[in-house]
Amino acid sequence: MAKSKTIHVKGTDIVVISSNENDFISITDIARHKDHHHTDTIIQNWMRNRNTIELLGFWETMYNPDFKPIEFEGFRKQAGLNSFVMTPKKWIETTQAIGITSKPGRYGGTFAHRDIALEFASWISIEFKLFLLKEFQRLKADEQDKLNLEWNLQRTLAKVNYHIHTDAIKENLIPKEIPKEKQNLVYANEAD
Repeated sequence: MAKSKTIHVKGTDIVVISSNENDFISITDIARHKDHHHTDTIIQNWMRNRNTIELLGFWETMYNPDFKPIEFEGFRKQAGLNSFVMTPKKWIETTQAIGITSKPGRYGGTFAHRDIALEFASWISIEFKLFLLKEFQRLKADEQDKLNLEWNLQRTLAKVNYHIHTDAIKENLIPKEIPKEKQNLVYANEAD
């Protein structure tokens, strides 16, 4: 199940979606830091860049077994030309990409795997990327602390339940006097 959280970076709210151990960061929100009204244009201009196409293609080659490398090579040859136009939708549909997702509508936007999103943030502003990275790491540390707390709570509850059950067995099931032939049995008094 995907979990959505928001981090705040230099006055900009950025949505992070975590699903199956993967984090996707809204590059629409990152673009909003640069220009609130033209986020789509900013993303398209970034995707026209040859270095961006190579980054996307190599990332997909590493992590996506269904990626279409021949289509990637076609885009790679055209990237950087004045006539080259690239959108997230075109990239996703043509290459079967998984590193970028695009959702239309009010709560939609373009999301990229954290590796890709951090590169996009560098393209927007190195300073902004560093603040984004710091906030993202803080979010992950908070999530890890919460998991550790939940694990410790579960461990404590298991220990308490063990004591309750052990005491109930002592009081209700074990006879007060043990016959001589069974006196070599020893009952554990401590848990953990």
